Amino acid sequence: MNKTLKYFFYSCTIAIVGGACSDSFLDVKPRGTDLEANYYRNRQEAFNGLVAVYDVVGWQGGGYVTKINAVSAASDDHYAGGGGPNDITNLQVWSDYSLSPAQGPQEELWRKGFSGIFRANILLQKLPDIPMDENEKSRFIAETKFLRAYFYFDLVRLFKNIPLFIEPVSTDQMYDVTQVPPTEVYALIEQDLLDAMPALPSTVPVATEGGRATEGAARALLGKVYLQQEKFAPAAEQLAQVNGQPGSTSQYGYKLLDNFGDLFEVSNKFNSESILEISFTNTSVGDWGCVACTEGNVMNIMVGPRNYNPTPGAPDYVSGWSFLPITPELFAEIHYDPRNPHTVANLDSLEANNLATYEKGYMNTGYFLEKFAGREKDRWTGAGSPELNFPQNMYEIRLADTYLLEAEALVRGGGDATRAAALLNAVRDRIGLGPVAATFENIKRERRLELVGEGHRWFDLIRWGDAATALASRGFVAGKHEILPIPLLELENTQIEQSIEWGGTK
Repeated sequence: MNKTLKYFFYSCTIAIVGGACSDSFLDVKPRGTDLEANYYRNRQEAFNGLVAVYDVVGWQGGGYVTKINAVSAASDDHYAGGGGPNDITNLQVWSDYSLSPAQGPQEELWRKGFSGIFRANILLQKLPDIPMDENEKSRFIAETKFLRAYFYFDLVRLFKNIPLFIEPVSTDQMYDVTQVPPTEVYALIEQDLLDAMPALPSTVPVATEGGRATEGAARALLGKVYLQQEKFAPAAEQLAQVNGQPGSTSQYGYKLLDNFGDLFEVSNKFNSESILEISFTNTSVGDWGCVACTEGNVMNIMVGPRNYNPTPGAPDYVSGWSFLPITPELFAEIHYDPRNPHTVANLDSLEANNLATYEKGYMNTGYFLEKFAGREKDRWTGAGSPELNFPQNMYEIRLADTYLLEAEALVRGGGDATRAAALLNAVRDRIGLGPVAATFENIKRERRLELVGEGHRWFDLIRWGDAATALASRGFVAGKHEILPIPLLELENTQIEQSIEWGGTK
């Protein structure tokens, strides 16, 4: 979301759609009942409601749990880290696979997804009757359907067995909702994205609308949805329209950046490689009074080295909380790769060369996530807490990701091997590496090294069926840990049932 959209969030979100901080997604609707009669009267209120849906994409829970940091902690690329085994326990228990229905990141991730869906459904119900320009109304509807699809895709991958809401739920229906088969959820996701595409713009003006959904973003997400279901030919077809000729500029204006490191420059927002981006800002002046309310990127302080003390000439990392240290296994893979210096903050080397000291946190390896480690040059000096006001955006989908997804779809589906190789090697060529054969194993390796810390690795391992092997030493149990348990809170006094993988009946 851009700064204009962020501004409107503050004036409308809490008043419009109550329940963002509720204990259960089932509490959202009753708290927002007044909006049914009193809001969505004109174009401005419709826009405010749309912003409220977008805002959930960048959801940062009060317990510092986000989708990206949680799935990273659960992967073989990172440990949870932090100050000790009880530091943000909900991340620790997924990292070592000791989570249970009562403890883990699932409550926050469930709450995020259904908060976004509830907001989307209310807006979709109200938009047809709002007096406003019909073309803009069609775009608002398309954006809202895109966002609903986005939230459902995360939820069905994380939990599998979820309720399906396509309209607001009345108070007397709240506790009688039941789950549906995942195929029904995927069918809605696909239809929402297909419905959205014709009314979404091909591009948006970055200065005023950066972060809003485009036709290309909808195609990219649909390609991911098809690939998740092993619909290889449709996935490749959608992703090919996003990607265009490998290495060139696509019909939507997407192009790989020349320099891999430029992807993670704080000022380089909404660049040519960005397809869907989560926006953060330091203008919210967030503080410790409401961590979940801040619009700064909490990841920047979380992954920085703890009690960092540099000498002159050392990198200007902000002293952070030492979460998500990079595993030795990943470091061995990436150490000699050209992406290494832009991916790994090697505190082990800095200390060995007397350039810096730092406190060894929990599960310390000496390797931290360079991509998102906060820098002093980006530290906020205005009102609010500096730790909560880093403005670095994060990619939800970027072009190198979709290149490799299309290559995967082609290879696994027996498609055009020449194009698969061109896609894979365009990603490698950007960093000065020579071509390799377009095998499934080479694509897997490239995705791992290209997308470290961006929230894809755990989902990739699950999709490929590799998680049980890659995460065996962490406690991963096949047939159980491919999904999260339904949060215990959601099972109380409702018709929702625990998944069979977690001892339930669903």
